[in-house]
Amino acid sequence: MRIGETHYRTIWMEDDPGVVKVIDQRLLPFKFALLELRSWKDAFEAIAQMGVRGAPLIGACAAFGLYLAAYQSKKDKWCEEVQEAGAMLISARPTAVNLKYAVDLLMEKVECAGSRESMIKELFHLAHRFAEDEVIRSMRIGEHGVSLIRDIYERKQSPVNILTHCNAGWLACVDYGTATAPIYLAHEQGIPLHVWVDETRPRNQGARLTAYELGEHGVNHTVVVDNAGGHLMQQGKVDLVIVGSDRTTRKGDVANKIGTYLKALAAKDNGIPFYVALPTTSIDLLLAKGGEIEIENREDNEVSHMEGWDEEKQKSASIRISPEGSKVVNPGFDVTPARLVSGLITEKGICDATEEGIESLFGK
Repeated sequence: MRIGETHYRTIWMEDDPGVVKVIDQRLLPFKFALLELRSWKDAFEAIAQMGVRGAPLIGACAAFGLYLAAYQSKKDKWCEEVQEAGAMLISARPTAVNLKYAVDLLMEKVECAGSRESMIKELFHLAHRFAEDEVIRSMRIGEHGVSLIRDIYERKQSPVNILTHCNAGWLACVDYGTATAPIYLAHEQGIPLHVWVDETRPRNQGARLTAYELGEHGVNHTVVVDNAGGHLMQQGKVDLVIVGSDRTTRKGDVANKIGTYLKALAAKDNGIPFYVALPTTSIDLLLAKGGEIEIENREDNEVSHMEGWDEEKQKSASIRISPEGSKVVNPGFDVTPARLVSGLITEKGICDATEEGIESLFGK
């Protein structure tokens, strides 16, 4: 996608085989800067500290992390070091299933009886293939999902108002995004639309990231506080809700950024379609119910403090917004029950958020 006049993906390599580059999302939208990952530990830190985030991108970053583990490994201990890297990378963020999926997929190809050089080449190609596959999945999500936007426009003959939560855009993926992929395609096809962007406390990924990328791409949008969604729906100002997913069970329960469940409840009460856009790599076929999903609890200071940009000093700044003695609970995600989900938009098509619907994508 575009930043200014330049096309970027969120993760890539150039000439140096020992360096993987990513956009440092902690500084956006105030400053555009890159992180250079030179080891699997750099990849781990980028994932754990939110330099990169979003389920598909986390998976791609872990894949490149395994490649770096092999590339930087000692000749006599390369397999042991790659195995250690795989185990540690999986632990970096517990909720997004793409992370474990990527590591397991690449580790299946690791042959400890083989040579270090052959494994470096194999993991190099597998990491690039994994990232490219995520791009293709996002493109196809857009191709399937745009029909929902087009149908609404053909009925109302005025701009389609879409509400989204958190960042499920190209910054959360490798390119195009999940929830934003249909939006970008509709925009390119000339379908008039407007996006309500939830700020998404406590890290404000909506206000900081979704608004940033929509603006760079020229998509009409408005940032609203998280609790405004229900009011906008009551006022008839929302036609469609599209969100992403970090993990979806085989029966259709959806784990996504905290606050998603409340949007689904409001949409149900107001008769507004609520869709989840996700690659099939985000579906965990081993889990049946949302209650089985491990929910990440994050640091207190994300809630007790607010991070922003100090205009005077021209740098990022953090200020306390709650009493110093007040306790904080900071779950990063919640689970939306399948009964509240109108459908799942995947690269394989749109299906019901049911076990039967998901089976139709994969087969038995």
